[in-house]
Amino acid sequence: MVPIVYTFVFSFNDSLKSNITWRGFTFDKWLNVCQVQNGAVCEAFGNSILIGVVATVAATTLGTMIAIALVRYRFRYRSQTSLLLFLPMATPEVVLGAGLAAQFLSLGVPKDMSTIILAHTMFCISFVVVTVKARVASLDPALEEAGRDLYGSATQVFARITFPLLLPGILAAALLSFALSFDDFIITNFNSGAVTTFPKYIYVSAARGIPAEANVIASAVFIFALVIVVTAQVSRAAKEKRLAKQG
Repeated sequence: MVPIVYTFVFSFNDSLKSNITWRGFTFDKWLNVCQVQNGAVCEAFGNSILIGVVATVAATTLGTMIAIALVRYRFRYRSQTSLLLFLPMATPEVVLGAGLAAQFLSLGVPKDMSTIILAHTMFCISFVVVTVKARVASLDPALEEAGRDLYGSATQVFARITFPLLLPGILAAALLSFALSFDDFIITNFNSGAVTTFPKYIYVSAARGIPAEANVIASAVFIFALVIVVTAQVSRAAKEKRLAKQG
């Protein structure tokens, strides 16, 4: 917690370019986080949000379909496919980043935001597959059979029974993917070209002291994540309490 507290406290530091020493308390950084002289931090943050959202949507969609296929269907090289999907999770990021960079270079693909999105999607798919696959495997087949017994089509059974049951796992996978994408530096640094993301901006700024504006954004992201976690826990506790009363 100490680094988080430090980041939060120094987001109120009345500093200019350097944010290493405490110079006084001010709300100016929170009120003018995207000021003209330091607008690069907001641009980097916006890039990270955009990359994270696009990579999350792509990885979650593809990963969910792959997870369902691996659990529900039997096909040749099924075990080999699972192994290939799990490899990115066990491979160091520096190896993945360098490998993707070499691949883009050999194909003549210019490094920009699209290469970052592609790289993030590729390593996030593995985490989505693992998360959703566990959810698919835990489903009760009797529920889907009941839907088919009531003359529901395959589309209706999936939309009204299977997908709602998978949704908690899909949402968890999406949140994990976004967090991994937003936080990634190593793979991004290999494949970003001139595009600056928030972690890359923090790394470059660290030598002279991370600007207070960056601390503001980092603190806001932490508070937002904390609110989501607390809300989810409160909602879960309320649901369990309600079910206990009904039982």
